[in-house]
Amino acid sequence: MSMFPITRMRRLRLPIIRPLVQETYLHLDDLICPLFFDEAITAPLSISSMPGQQRYPVSMAGDIAHNLFSIGIRAILLFGIPKHKDSQGTSAYDENGIVQRAVREIKKAVPNMVVITDLCACEYTDHGHCGILEMSSAELANDESLALMDKIAISHAQTGADIVAPSSMLDGVVSSIRAALDREGYSKVCIMAYSSKFASALYGPFREAADSGYSFGDRKGYQAPITNRREAYRESELDALEGADFLMVKPAGWAGDVISDICAFNIPVVAYQVSGEYAMIMAACEKGWLQSDVIIESLLSLKRAGASLIITYFAEEVAKLATPRGGAKTPLSGDLNSSCPRDV
Repeated sequence: MSMFPITRMRRLRLPIIRPLVQETYLHLDDLICPLFFDEAITAPLSISSMPGQQRYPVSMAGDIAHNLFSIGIRAILLFGIPKHKDSQGTSAYDENGIVQRAVREIKKAVPNMVVITDLCACEYTDHGHCGILEMSSAELANDESLALMDKIAISHAQTGADIVAPSSMLDGVVSSIRAALDREGYSKVCIMAYSSKFASALYGPFREAADSGYSFGDRKGYQAPITNRREAYRESELDALEGADFLMVKPAGWAGDVISDICAFNIPVVAYQVSGEYAMIMAACEKGWLQSDVIIESLLSLKRAGASLIITYFAEEVAKLATPRGGAKTPLSGDLNSSCPRDV
């Protein structure tokens, strides 16, 4: 191996050479934009802990999807906030529920938009947990909750969802949903498993956004411990064996090791840059401590770790950053120098 002065790594860092040797690229097709639809509102409602993000009334679903598609965003992830909550989460599978109506409106307006629906019960139960509770212990009843997830998945597929994403972290949920969808004739609907969803402190802003806080206890009984890399790998392996079409790591920013690990299954890996990660970057931007380069850098790091797709609340802003004055979309490298988004 040659050494200095024969080998000079800086030669590869000349401005005209850098693009030739760039290893990692970020394209708009890599991004999935999360959206919140609220059954109880008639105008957008700002989410205070996530500056620039809003809850929307379902009447705006088609227009929002059309606007995102027009700037290059090809996939969205839907969350619903219902008017009615109960112990069984019945609004989650109502054929006229908030997500079901939003999917119909979006598919009518933009048929080619990839619509992913979050499949959980925490937004729909009055206790805030992700399924049915055991009467004796008030803990999440795993097997009884699988039937609820099946109902929700079928109701989403019936309205036109392309991908369902079970986020409840129930044991056996992927195989249960796969069987239910196939049985009802929806074998083409994909499953995006929240296979490495950690019990993280970074979900706080999301709970405001989706009105999904819990009234007692916590979710550490069904979400993965952030300390356990091997356990996350095993959980992803099980979801892959059960038929998951995508595997997810959430939160993603501090889990590059897990992203790299589960690429071994040769299934597309989705990195979820969660609400707390978004809020931290936005807070630093508002203080003037960071510029928008950090947004691209944070996303490129997830691609570098091996992610195929990234769910990010920055998707719309990134699409705008990717469009130079000439109008053509280009891959993003991180060589940006503009101020962070405000009032996105």
